[in-house]
Amino acid sequence: MDNGTRSELLSRLAEAVGSVANGHPTRVALDGPPAVGKTTLADELAVVLRAQGRDVIRATIEEFLTPRSQRYRRGEDSAEGCYHDSFDFDALHRVLLDPLGPGGDRRFQQAVYDKVTDTALSESVMTAPADAVLLFDGVFLMRPELIDRWDLRIFVSAAFEKTLARARTRDQTSTRSATEVERRYRSRYIPSQQFYFDTVRPTDHADIIVHNDDPQHPAWEARQKATNSQDESP
Repeated sequence: MDNGTRSELLSRLAEAVGSVANGHPTRVALDGPPAVGKTTLADELAVVLRAQGRDVIRATIEEFLTPRSQRYRRGEDSAEGCYHDSFDFDALHRVLLDPLGPGGDRRFQQAVYDKVTDTALSESVMTAPADAVLLFDGVFLMRPELIDRWDLRIFVSAAFEKTLARARTRDQTSTRSATEVERRYRSRYIPSQQFYFDTVRPTDHADIIVHNDDPQHPAWEARQKATNSQDESP
């Protein structure tokens, strides 16, 4: 395991992205529990890669949620619903991951859903260059429905109590108290992550694990290359 500064971590991750050699855009998963720091890390890595001249596509699982009526059909506090009912994997494959993968035409959309308005989006179709990088952050990205779609798998880790403390600050609003945020996390999000860890064992599939308990002084470890992404052979 290596320890260092934030900039040293970002340099190491950029090297890992640059080491991926294939004939299509590099699809990078940044997985981890809610409030662990995935989005911030992905945004910072995007800055580094763009400075190196790479074309970066940023997307998140939050833009591939199912409508509220489906997402909360087992109840808003249901951990089972959080894992099984929250995401539109068919759309994610169809408009983003598969077009950027082996044999894809590189014509993609970054989002299909607006969480604020609970409505479908109809985004413009864009075409990615062959050497583009997709940085995709979200929860549950190593699950069976997605595992073979990634060319590089990064798992961002921190103790659940640390992520909960961050969530109490991040998710608190004028209509949602920190106490309510914590209650929701303990009833829905943390149990769904525990189920994910028990059944999928995401760190076993990660190429790099980032220990983000202290974001300014992270630690990271490169793992033996996990299961290959989609086979590029004919």
